[in-house]
Amino acid sequence: MKRKAGAFVGICLAALLLVGCGKSNNSSSSGSNDTTTTKKTDKFQITGDADSDQYRGVIENGRYRVSKSRGVGVQQDANNMLNLKNFDIGMTDISKKFFSTQSYIFQEGQYLSTSTVEKWLGRQSKDNPDGLNPVDNGNGSNRNPMYVQQIGEQDYMKNNNGKLTLAGMMIGIGMNQKDYYQKQQYGPTFTQSIPHDKMVAQGKADAQKVLERVRKIDGVPNNIPIVIAMFEQAPNDSLVGGSFYAYAVSNSGTQLGDWKNLDIKNVVFPATSTNSVPNSNDEHSFENFKDKIQNFFPNLAGVTAQAQYDGNTLKGMNVNITTQFYSETEIISFTQYVAQAAQSYLPNKIPIDIQILGSDGKTQAFLSRNAGEGKFESHILTGN
Repeated sequence: MKRKAGAFVGICLAALLLVGCGKSNNSSSSGSNDTTTTKKTDKFQITGDADSDQYRGVIENGRYRVSKSRGVGVQQDANNMLNLKNFDIGMTDISKKFFSTQSYIFQEGQYLSTSTVEKWLGRQSKDNPDGLNPVDNGNGSNRNPMYVQQIGEQDYMKNNNGKLTLAGMMIGIGMNQKDYYQKQQYGPTFTQSIPHDKMVAQGKADAQKVLERVRKIDGVPNNIPIVIAMFEQAPNDSLVGGSFYAYAVSNSGTQLGDWKNLDIKNVVFPATSTNSVPNSNDEHSFENFKDKIQNFFPNLAGVTAQAQYDGNTLKGMNVNITTQFYSETEIISFTQYVAQAAQSYLPNKIPIDIQILGSDGKTQAFLSRNAGEGKFESHILTGN
């Protein structure tokens, strides 16, 4: 069930990414430099606007081209879905450093199959020599942990005279800082902490192996850039998801360039004595927003946010509001008020998502604003 849950979330995220690529219409065009919303060829469509800061996506035979290995390796992530969300979004953000949204077209990974990723995520053994995780040596004090938790692929394409060709790849590797395991089936769950330096060293070794294997896959040219980014999974009980901590690039062959460290941090608002924030002004803005809506609508069970920082710079925010509303008119009025308060009090110039949840956990409304925009777009989900 956890594998299915992970796959379902992955499909939802793929749909959200497609929406981010732009709205489609039925117009057609030719030529790789055209910015028409939808361009048709004999087999595929390209949706989106080449002038946008979001990637255009690929539709094949009227269907979104989904990843061939989406949802693999997220059993632990089922307990912290923000790991999966941050993993997908972070891969795309790093890709923009190398693959321009104006020049490249985004395609979900098509070269790493489910069976391949499952083998790579397994333990190395006689039956599975391709396992990236070390051999199973039992559950004693010197137990070998599961270091690698998930592997993701994103393809970046070029439209050459109506033919899509692979022009770049992003490979994300999710590493565990804590490994959860059971000594016997249905038994209690134990936690093994992994020292940060060992996690980093193991990740670099695995990245080299992954690069060498990807270069051997049929259809992957030897001379396209491949970016490999390393992600540190957040623990299951964390209120935030994990973050990418380093990346390296191979421009050709199996030579991996120098590693570049990242200073990405995810924090929770409101801050606590054990949860400090890089910029107190951002915390004050959130507190003002929280106080405003709680004073106006007292039937709120909680208002929290996950904020992402690059160094001391706020890059984005995801807000969760849990309500005790039952009538549709209450939800509509509240959503309208939240949109106004968010525009007035939350930090500007950054992307912000706001999810309004009922006491049963179902989404009642969703608001979003892209970077650089002023007003929030809202969607009210009726009939829940």
